[in-house]
Amino acid sequence: QVQLVESGGGLVQPGGSLSLSCAASGSIFSIIAMGWYRQAPGKQRELVATITNGGITNYADSVKGRFTIARDNAKNMVYLHMNSLKPEDTAVYYCNALIRLRNGGPSYSYWGQGTQVTVSS
Repeated sequence: QVQLVESGGGLVQPGGSLSLSCAASGSIFSIIAMGWYRQAPGKQRELVATITNGGITNYADSVKGRFTIARDNAKNMVYLHMNSLKPEDTAVYYCNALIRLRNGGPSYSYWGQGTQVTVSS
């Protein structure tokens, strides 16, 4: 059983900063990649940023230069540091991890429960 638990969401004013954390736990052999996605009301879930176990990152164009994804492989954690937040960043943010449960086995995608980020004055 694998579990992803996010923390750090909340209310922040436009231009402010907020950091999210996600911890993966359970019967994990290896984590191939971790990332953050978000879903605003009435919209589809979209990619925010991803990071591989080798540190290769990928960002949505809308957050480049404002958000930074980081990972602690030893702790199975991923972070999202968000700066210069805009009202359009308001969404539920979900942690995602691509996890291998055994050596040589297939990888599976797991999701956290989501954490609300609201950017408003």
